[in-house]
Amino acid sequence: MRAVVTGKNTTQRLLLDEPMSAHTSWRVGGPVDVFYQPDSIQDLVTFLSGHYPDHEIHWVGLGSNLLVRDGGIRGVVICTLDLPGRIERVDEQHVQVGAGVPCTVLARQCARWKLGPAAFFAGIPGTLGGALVMNAGAFGGETWDVVKSVKTIDRKGVLRTRTTDDFKVAYRSVVGATDEWFLGATLALSSDSDASLSSITALMRERGSSQPLGKRSCGSVFRNPPNGFAAQLIEVAGLKGMRFGDAVVSEKHANFIINTGSARAEDIESLIEEVRDRVKADSGIALELEVRILGERLS
Repeated sequence: MRAVVTGKNTTQRLLLDEPMSAHTSWRVGGPVDVFYQPDSIQDLVTFLSGHYPDHEIHWVGLGSNLLVRDGGIRGVVICTLDLPGRIERVDEQHVQVGAGVPCTVLARQCARWKLGPAAFFAGIPGTLGGALVMNAGAFGGETWDVVKSVKTIDRKGVLRTRTTDDFKVAYRSVVGATDEWFLGATLALSSDSDASLSSITALMRERGSSQPLGKRSCGSVFRNPPNGFAAQLIEVAGLKGMRFGDAVVSEKHANFIINTGSARAEDIESLIEEVRDRVKADSGIALELEVRILGERLS
């Protein structure tokens, strides 16, 4: 059984000194030396096998879990958003998904196909590629709970298929082969008669009632500690509304930091460090980052 959903046709682009503020959900960040956005796997293979071999490579999708410092990134950023946005149902239980597919799109398509558990993807503010990197989760589900295998590409453009046995997966952590990146995954799902678009809408409404959606943020800044919640620790420490410049701890959800205007990456990072220090002093718990921080500070 094969059913295919395809995305729009786009054109690859290669840009020099591209501001990363245009590619992160916080809308901050200095320039990257080389920004590459391929529109096919073959173009990506060609690029990796023959261009910038000595440059460090970083991967982004929607940029929703990323803080790029104001000094920018030395190296190459590859953006997966224009890679084929396919969600393909290959049989009754398995779905193949490209890394650039937004998790909310994946959740809705699985609901149409009456497959689950997949509704939790609606609560992940990023693409499948990013969700695979960090084992993202929401509403009690985690990405790697439903992964059967993944497609990867390495620094030389070599494509591979790997099973879950090749990775060590934990809460918001995935460790596997070095210098390989996810291009997609095969998900093992099952029939779910309760799956529906209305249930996805309800979950999104629930998320919107407790999180500052539509604001410039990265989602959750800190991982939840064992048997606890980062947001609760931050709130108990009295840090809601704390600000550095235009970077503010959300009054709605304390584990979100909002760019309310013209915040710099320096403002956001300083606020992150202050929150972590204050929570440690208040509760004795050292919060760990969920957001990735890349690049150089301005001198």
